Amino acid sequence: MTTELDVQESAVDEIDSTEPADLVEEQPSLAPARWTRVLAFGALPALALILALGAGFLKWQDGTARSAQTAGTESVRAATESTVAILSYRPDTVDTELPAAADRLTGEFRDQYTHLIDDVVIPGAKQQVISAVASVPAAAAVSASARHAVVLVLVDQTTTIGTAPPTKSTSSVRVTLDKVENRWLISQFEPV
Repeated sequence: MTTELDVQESAVDEIDSTEPADLVEEQPSLAPARWTRVLAFGALPALALILALGAGFLKWQDGTARSAQTAGTESVRAATESTVAILSYRPDTVDTELPAAADRLTGEFRDQYTHLIDDVVIPGAKQQVISAVASVPAAAAVSASARHAVVLVLVDQTTTIGTAPPTKSTSSVRVTLDKVENRWLISQFEPV
């Protein structure tokens, strides 16, 4: 019987000694379950939100950059065409060419240009038989946004007065444009 008792006691000791170890192992398994919930319901949605906001910001940046690039291209073309239009005329058509070119201008510059052509250029071109031909061999955007642009234009102009030989001149002009009703119009024209 003693051996039987010893076996029973050792079995009880084994059970007693294994129970706390099992309990100790179960308690740590609750902690990872909490962290899993925190990760699943807190950190992952926050990460998804941050990624979505980052993607939205990058999309906005891309749209802004493309808009500025398009504005730059359009404004350079408008500055080039408008510069040629406001600086080119012939004595027999000056009264129609230059007023038509004024439609490419806006603001105070349009008013100043209109007064200049009405008071000086048109009468002078008719009386002295003056013709001018302008060309733009180079132009580049200095800055451009969706509604405002600055373009640097290199202008070659050939002027003929009566029967005298033509005079050639080259100048650089800083052209400021504003977008008015989907048209790029010159608001400033400053020789540099």
